[in-house]
Amino acid sequence: MNDYLLSILLGVIEGLTEFLPVSSTAHLRIAEALLGVNLDDGYWKMFSIVIQLGAILCLPILFSQRIASFFATFPQGRRGNRTVMTHPLTLTLLAFVCTAAPAFLLKKVIGKNLENLVLMGAALVVGGIIMWAVDAMYASRGSIEDVEEMSFGQAIWIGCCQVLSAVVPGTSRSMSTIAAGQIAGLTRAAALEFSFLLSIPTMAAATGYDLLKYLKPSHGEPPPHIDAHGWMLLAIGFVVSFLVAWAVVAWFMHWVRKHGFVPFAIYRIIAGLAVLAWAMKVI
Repeated sequence: MNDYLLSILLGVIEGLTEFLPVSSTAHLRIAEALLGVNLDDGYWKMFSIVIQLGAILCLPILFSQRIASFFATFPQGRRGNRTVMTHPLTLTLLAFVCTAAPAFLLKKVIGKNLENLVLMGAALVVGGIIMWAVDAMYASRGSIEDVEEMSFGQAIWIGCCQVLSAVVPGTSRSMSTIAAGQIAGLTRAAALEFSFLLSIPTMAAATGYDLLKYLKPSHGEPPPHIDAHGWMLLAIGFVVSFLVAWAVVAWFMHWVRKHGFVPFAIYRIIAGLAVLAWAMKVI
C-alpha cells in the first residue's frame, strides 16, 4: 500500500477508535498486522505515538470551556458545595493517580501483552459482554447527572478500574471508565464526560512516556533518523487522527444521551470473535 494512504488509514482508525469503547490499541495493532506494517520498526512505533497525540489534542480543545469553568470555580465548585478534595479537578487527578501508579509498576507486563492477538480478541469479547450487562442493569439507576456531584470514592473506583485497560490490551480505557462510572451511580452522560476528562492526563502521560522512550533510547543509542518523507507521513497521520477524533467525540456525546452503549458492546463481541478466529489461524 502507498505510504500516504497507509498514513491516512491508520490516522482514521486511531481517530475513530481512541475515544469509543472499542479499544484503539487492539484496532491499531490488528490493522498494522493486516497491512503488513513492521511492528518492531522504530519509525512505526513513533508513528503510533504521534497519531495518538493527534487524537488526544482534540479533547482539551473541545472541552476548553468546561475545563476553564472548573478552574474558575475551584475549590467551591459551580454550585458552591464542593471542597478541595471533592472538586472535579481533584477527583480527575485522584483517578489518574490510581491508574498511573499501578500501570507504571506493571509496565513490563504491559509491554509483553501489546502484540498478543488472542488476548486482544478475548478482551474485546469479555469487555463487550460486561459493557452490555452494565448498561442494561445500571442505565436507569444512574442518579449522578454531573461530574460535579461525584464523590471521592467514586473517583478512586473509576481510576482503579482504568488500570485494566493498561494491563490488558483490547479492554479499552473508555469502556473501563464508562462501565465503572455507571456501576458507581453515574448516568451515561456523566460517566462519558468523566471518561473524557480522565483521558486527558492519562493519555498525555502514557503517550509522553512512550515518546520520551523513543527520543531517548536505552543503552545510549541515538533515536532513529526520520527523513522528509517520514516527517510528512507523521504530519498526515497526526492531522487526520485529530480531525476524525474531534468528529467522533462530538458525535459520541450526542449519541450516548439517546441510545446508550449496547451497539458498541455488540460490535466488540463480533470483532473479538473475528480476531480470535484469525489469531488461531495465524498461530
